[in-house]
Amino acid sequence: MSIWSAEAPVPIVFLHGWTNSTATTWIEPGWFELVKEGGRRPLGFDLLGHGEADKPEAVEAYADLVAPVVEQLPFGVDEGRQIDVVGFSLGARTAIDLTLRHPQLVRRLVLGGVGRNLVQPRDSADGTTADAAGFRFESLLRSAGPDAAEIFRKVNEAQSARADRYLAPEQLATVTQPVLIVIGAEDFAGPPEPLADLLPDVEVKVLPGVDHFALPKQFGFIDAALEFLDCVPNW
Repeated sequence: MSIWSAEAPVPIVFLHGWTNSTATTWIEPGWFELVKEGGRRPLGFDLLGHGEADKPEAVEAYADLVAPVVEQLPFGVDEGRQIDVVGFSLGARTAIDLTLRHPQLVRRLVLGGVGRNLVQPRDSADGTTADAAGFRFESLLRSAGPDAAEIFRKVNEAQSARADRYLAPEQLATVTQPVLIVIGAEDFAGPPEPLADLLPDVEVKVLPGVDHFALPKQFGFIDAALEFLDCVPNW
């Protein structure tokens, strides 16, 4: 039987965050091995401009991160097969965009490190937390080197300039798939309620004391996602 036959378990697509990659966000913390132990097949696709993905020069090329992901799927979106998607930060936003564009393709969604930031601008009262996050992002850019940092800035510029930067209630009302949101209590992207309240079928898990950048390596995130996707290893 082909691993992509209709009878095969639904694969899980992993989408990383800005300035990261599949390797650093998902493989190194052990997500892929755990998913395999749970009987599922992980698929990790570096977002455009990141990791092993193409890195176009034009800023406008980074406005659409969904199409390059779909192109890498081992089957066509019109073949009737489905995927579960786990996204972190920018990858979580891309996971929602993927679901909105191809609703028949996505079965379940796990969204990490997102909440209020996807539906409304930051309130001025969030300044201290946001400033700390901005400093951390700048540190990541510096450590990436000038060439990679230039590309990452183009990704951010293109995504920030999108007319639909903030998701509308009527858009999120169409996301009828079961959704799990996992976010740290110290995450600048939170709280989760402004996003969660607009999704028809959602569960929320908040991890105390966890910030945005630490989330992918947290056992609380991993355990919740594996349980939600029914792929807890049977050891």
